[in-house]
Amino acid sequence: AQAARLEIIFTDFQCSSNNLQHHTAEISTKQLVVRRGQPFTVTLHFRARGYQPGTDTILLITETEDEVYLESEPRRQEYIMKDYGFVYQGNKNWIHPCPWNYGQFEEDIVEICLKLLDRSLYFQHDPLRDYSLRKNPVYISRVVSAMINSNDDSGVLQGNWSEDYSNGTSPSEWSGSVAILRQWHATGGQPVRYGQCWVFAAVMCTVMRCLGVPTRVVTNFDSDHEKDGNLIIEEFYDSTGRLLANESKDSIWNFHVWNECWMARQDLPPGYGGWQVLDATPQETSNGLFCCGPAPVRAIKEGDVQLSYDAPFVFSMVNADRVAWLIRGTRREKLQWDTRAVGNNISTKCLGSDEREDITDSYKHQEGSVEERQVFLKALTQRHPKRMRSPSPATGPRASGILPAVSEASTPLSAPAEGDSPLHAAQTYLKFKLDESPEIGRDIGLTLLAHNLGFEYKDLKLNVSAQSVLHDGTPLPPFWQDTLYVSFRPKEEKTIPWSISYTQYGKHVSQDKLIRVVAIGEENTTWEKLLVEKIITLASPAVTINVREGAPGPLNLGEQYGLTKLVGPLRAQERASVTFPVTPMKSGQRQLQINIQSSRFQAIKGHKTVMVAPTSGW
Repeated sequence: AQAARLEIIFTDFQCSSNNLQHHTAEISTKQLVVRRGQPFTVTLHFRARGYQPGTDTILLITETEDEVYLESEPRRQEYIMKDYGFVYQGNKNWIHPCPWNYGQFEEDIVEICLKLLDRSLYFQHDPLRDYSLRKNPVYISRVVSAMINSNDDSGVLQGNWSEDYSNGTSPSEWSGSVAILRQWHATGGQPVRYGQCWVFAAVMCTVMRCLGVPTRVVTNFDSDHEKDGNLIIEEFYDSTGRLLANESKDSIWNFHVWNECWMARQDLPPGYGGWQVLDATPQETSNGLFCCGPAPVRAIKEGDVQLSYDAPFVFSMVNADRVAWLIRGTRREKLQWDTRAVGNNISTKCLGSDEREDITDSYKHQEGSVEERQVFLKALTQRHPKRMRSPSPATGPRASGILPAVSEASTPLSAPAEGDSPLHAAQTYLKFKLDESPEIGRDIGLTLLAHNLGFEYKDLKLNVSAQSVLHDGTPLPPFWQDTLYVSFRPKEEKTIPWSISYTQYGKHVSQDKLIRVVAIGEENTTWEKLLVEKIITLASPAVTINVREGAPGPLNLGEQYGLTKLVGPLRAQERASVTFPVTPMKSGQRQLQINIQSSRFQAIKGHKTVMVAPTSGW
């Protein structure tokens, strides 16, 4: 008699044991979540009779191709498994780690991330094609980059750089991705207000790590955003030293944050796999949508900007030159050509520790080197082949003003760390120096170091200006200006102190707590102009966290809960101490975050890394 048809009545995906083996147990123990390239067990239960080898045939169809595999276990732990990290902010001379909870293992985050893919314009246009391409990390990373911002679709975050966040949350108040993603999901895909670059990048890191793509957050200090593709940022000043906001379409962001994702690039020539730049901040469109990347980091370093995707834009963010102009009526005079102004101290969290790693050398050759200028010219040639075709010195890029002359490009800056060299060889050296790292609420002590490099007597006229700036480089009106005349003997050095009081700057400082101080000098011997500037980041008051061991307290701790206590009012120089009883929900290395809101300061944050031991029953 013919055997009864084999009929499956139940499939046991063994979620608990499989997820434990695949390091996804923190996501769920009730839903199967497995990773590529690793075996898992499934048990089939049949009706009426069991499976008979040789008689029954079971066809299991699986399709895997791991283009995001990292061989190193420590790197897998860091760039996929680590659920907290840091976003670096401040300026190139004062780099501050801002703690962030990625939270990719929270139970509902997988569901939210898949819903995010289903809401993309790619899926809405052609669901079948979208599903078939989701195994491709290049495709999926572009989808996520577009969906993190809401410029084209019902994306996660709405950007806001206006300083007015009255109908939403200030970007500086966020400290984790989970609350943002849950709010977006709970409102049916309404964009969450508000985000800026570090929020876009941190949320994208959460989504990509949740989807199993190795991802890290990267900060570029002095990041270019130029519009016309000539790799030159133009800035304009008046004679008082005020940076003019409306004269230039270009800008240098004090810092800009993006992502790197690790993947193979089967669509490119060999050698361009590995870390790829992706930027979810809506700056420019790519194939009609506000997204950016993936652009191979190696292509950026070598100037191969013809490679997909958006390599010219990424190259400019780390390699553009800056030209400063002095505006006098309808005339303008070139003050400075600075080849080092853009792309400094590119930073990410260090592998296996909470320290900062400088990865600038993976993006560019040494500033001022022959290799760096050759790559710059190569990239410019690829972007403007007709404009750069002539090799003649009379008509080439340097003669036309596209590049500084060789002598200008190779002349050391008068203060390389500050980028304050004049375009021509003025015989005066100027540099700003902070007396101490300033904290908001305190006076700012500033010293101008001045050195007459010539052998003659001279007088120097100095116009000094201070104005708050937003982190995207937008200047606010000046709140302090001064003019003075300095006389020098041959080779004389002088120090000129200034103090900017809190009463002077307090009402004008932006939420980014950035102040730009500029001095424009004019010699009476050569009549050359000098430009020197200093970006000052005002530190928030320090937060100290002490963790005492003891019996667990009555409250659970997690981003989704939030523990709040009122502190204050506090008088000037007064300290306060607050105690929170907490119960950690997960063992292992964790990050404890403290966020403080006040009537005078915004987003004061503290963090402490703690090791939570497992207990019975967990």
